[in-house]
Amino acid sequence: MAKITKTAVDKALRSMVFDDLFERILDTPLSYEYTKINDRQYGVLLTDANGEQRYVRIGAIVAEEREDMTAEELMQSEINAYDAKQAEKEAKAQARAEKAKKDKERREKEKEEKENE
Repeated sequence: MAKITKTAVDKALRSMVFDDLFERILDTPLSYEYTKINDRQYGVLLTDANGEQRYVRIGAIVAEEREDMTAEELMQSEINAYDAKQAEKEAKAQARAEKAKKDKERREKEKEEKENE
């Protein structure tokens, strides 16, 4: 069986935990058993798509109070920064895909010209 990439496995594990914590119906129990690790973290053991047992930590980070912005403004600024980074990554991926397509077309054209000589 082909191994699934770390990125895909980690994303799936995060989705499993977040869905369990935030997408469940309020009256239903959690699907997984979360264990308190310390005052800031809980952990859960899950099996990933490659059949390996993995330890997933859930942490609560309290942002520092800031004089220059409210807590709501800070949260929104972090959301905006994340969204901008994701848009930048998408634009770079599209540019790479376009370059790859052009390069492939150029190579095929060069190959065709060589064959016609």
